Amino acid sequence: MITSYYAAALALILVQLAMGVIRLRRAHQVRLGDGDNPTLQAAIRAQANAAEYIPPALVLLVVLELNGGHWLLLHLGGLTLVIGRILHARALATDSIRLRVLGMQCTLFPIIGLALACVGYAASG
Repeated sequence: MITSYYAAALALILVQLAMGVIRLRRAHQVRLGDGDNPTLQAAIRAQANAAEYIPPALVLLVVLELNGGHWLLLHLGGLTLVIGRILHARALATDSIRLRVLGMQCTLFPIIGLALACVGYAASG
């Protein structure tokens, strides 16, 4: 399944974000919450944001694949999502508004496209 590749990549991105939070918690000796540390706050939000957007995107990707979605459409959606999640995480780490907007565009546009494609494939099948 094509979705497997993107699920694996997105899971690794989520793990990397979690490890970043763990590292910062240890460095700043914060057991719970963010300790009013802006760097830790950004890392926590980057992880949470990924955890919020990755699951519905993967559900749409796998549903589209199960409905016989074209391989090119699956790769386009999956690759754009991976790029979007990387850009967004990088943006929060560097406080770059431009990268943050681009990262969210590369996340939301594929979700919208995948949702429409799921409806289209379901209606035609």
